[in-house]
Amino acid sequence: MKIHLRSSLLCIGLLVLTACQSTSSPSQNNSAKPHEIAALFNQSTPEYKPETEANRTDKNIDSDITSDSKPIVYDDLWQEVIANLAFDIVPTPRLQKRIDWYLKQPDYLLKVNKRAKPYLFHITQKIKQKGLPMDMVLLPFVESDFRPKVHSSQSAVGIWQLMDSTAYHFGVTTDEWYDGRQDVLASTDAALDYLVYLYQRFNGDWLHALAAYNTGEGRVKKAIRQSKKQGKQGYFWQLKLPSETADYVPKLLALSYLLQAKHPKFKVPKLPNYALTSEVDFAQRFDFSVLASLTGVSKNQLHRLNPGYLQHQSAPEGPHKILLPLTEKQLWQSEFFQRYFSQTYTVVKNDTFYGLARRFNTSVNTLMALNNKQTTLLKVGEVLKIKKAQPLDNLMLEYQVSPYLAQEEKKARINHGA
Repeated sequence: MKIHLRSSLLCIGLLVLTACQSTSSPSQNNSAKPHEIAALFNQSTPEYKPETEANRTDKNIDSDITSDSKPIVYDDLWQEVIANLAFDIVPTPRLQKRIDWYLKQPDYLLKVNKRAKPYLFHITQKIKQKGLPMDMVLLPFVESDFRPKVHSSQSAVGIWQLMDSTAYHFGVTTDEWYDGRQDVLASTDAALDYLVYLYQRFNGDWLHALAAYNTGEGRVKKAIRQSKKQGKQGYFWQLKLPSETADYVPKLLALSYLLQAKHPKFKVPKLPNYALTSEVDFAQRFDFSVLASLTGVSKNQLHRLNPGYLQHQSAPEGPHKILLPLTEKQLWQSEFFQRYFSQTYTVVKNDTFYGLARRFNTSVNTLMALNNKQTTLLKVGEVLKIKKAQPLDNLMLEYQVSPYLAQEEKKARINHGA
């Protein structure tokens, strides 16, 4: 049986595209009033399109050649997010209203971050991969307060509040076993793809794209047409939209402003800048009880981390991925990984089969057989298999009845015997 291991930190050579930066730096003024950073929001924002070789300017190229500066490495994930927030902020009454709302609950981000903690690093990596403005990491906070199981009155579900039709269109399935809208990482992929689509449909205007994400593409286009019929330009702030949508975009902008401005009354969480969880694809159907036994992680914790699974087993046709509360280092060192995943080693100078056998508590003959080697010669850079994976033949429990009914039956027998 083939087992696939997936983790954002385990994927060597992951291509990370830096989100485009705003051309102006945020003000360091700590006053409560909004600050002007650059041009009005009314302008479209084509600068947020992912940069390609075709659209790079000579100035960009010259800058790359002459610049000796190294990218800043942040130990704290939230500090990296703040440093890469890209939206320019301009004061409006609606924006000020939302800023005041956040300042009345300065611990908001601290509280919601507790729910986001296992997933936030993965989400930021996905945003960087797609070349989107880092402000998009704030959208699940605005949409759902980062509650994976929340359902809206309009039947939108999950941290990204995806409708079933939208989720399905962007590759997320829902059935009696699994709701991908509640799967944080799967729904993130769908939501980001949807945002890219909307950004392109609205000619590079992020405010129109965000409004459409909330209320629908057709309604925003109709509002733009009505605005232009009235002799206006059709900018977001000029559109006649439902009150929820009219406040929705300022919510995101206000949160971005408070973080960019480092407002002293708004508290910012701390979070290590590495993945706190690792995703494993077992490529076969599994039972949560079996995985709990194998990994040493309680079944309740597995369900909390993986809210997309609606039952005690994964669906017959998948997906069969599970998010474990383990960093890369913890995963590699765990008994679970050591037993069920093959391990490799890259040969360095002065390595010998004898030394490697002692180092990894095995024999020279075992290493040679595992790597189909006829001689003990080793080459620097050669990748050796160190340990063969133990097969996981069955990850399912066969219940004659529901496990919950079985538990009740067991209790009843005990009571009857007493």
